[in-house]
Amino acid sequence: MSAQPQSSDTGCISIRAWARLTAVLLLFSLIAGVIGEAYVPSKLIGAGDPCATASNITTQITVFRFGFAAYLVEAFCDIGLAFTFFVLLRAVQKDLALLAAFFGLVSTAVYAVAQIFYFGALIILRSRAALPMFSAEQINGLAFLSVRISGNIGWIFLALYGIPSILRGYLIFRSGYLPKFLGVLLIIAGAGFILKDFTTVLAPAYASDLLLLPMFLAMIALTIWFFAKGVDVTIWKQRSDLAHES
Repeated sequence: MSAQPQSSDTGCISIRAWARLTAVLLLFSLIAGVIGEAYVPSKLIGAGDPCATASNITTQITVFRFGFAAYLVEAFCDIGLAFTFFVLLRAVQKDLALLAAFFGLVSTAVYAVAQIFYFGALIILRSRAALPMFSAEQINGLAFLSVRISGNIGWIFLALYGIPSILRGYLIFRSGYLPKFLGVLLIIAGAGFILKDFTTVLAPAYASDLLLLPMFLAMIALTIWFFAKGVDVTIWKQRSDLAHES
């Protein structure tokens, strides 16, 4: 008796593994984002107070470094997610899935620039002896400015995260092997990021943090679904075979 082809079974196992990996990356990205972008800044940055901010950074260096390490974890996860979402969604429309991956990588790279300024605050504060031409108040001001630049760069490029979210949401909605409500959630979340971006630039008074809430909810929903259900392998396989034939 001839051996049965194993490509279908292997493919099924593979796509389930990609779904689980996506869930793990989403979970770690979410946790790291909360720590690095919310918890640590709330502990260190005194609103409008350079001296308090400088004091917090120098007396809580471990917390400061932990915040940067959390960003590194988030960045690693975002790079991985750019690829895993491509693998999961290319069966729907490969060019859009690839475009979303490119936007995801660029958004991570831009946010890396913002984090350079974040870490730069510590470098400035630890370089007092090498900068005798600046007073203590000026050094504190420079460090505070560096942290503020970091935060603002992050806000004004949120659209680079929003666009791939909309593209992925659209592909999920069309997929047939993932529930449509996840796609809708992700589209709304991406639109919230884009709106937050443009209000920050054009109308700061209306740049509410509530615009970020849909992304938080979408990431939780995606994480739970990929852990608990994954994808409908049969439909994914059908869509993938059609994509290869076209």
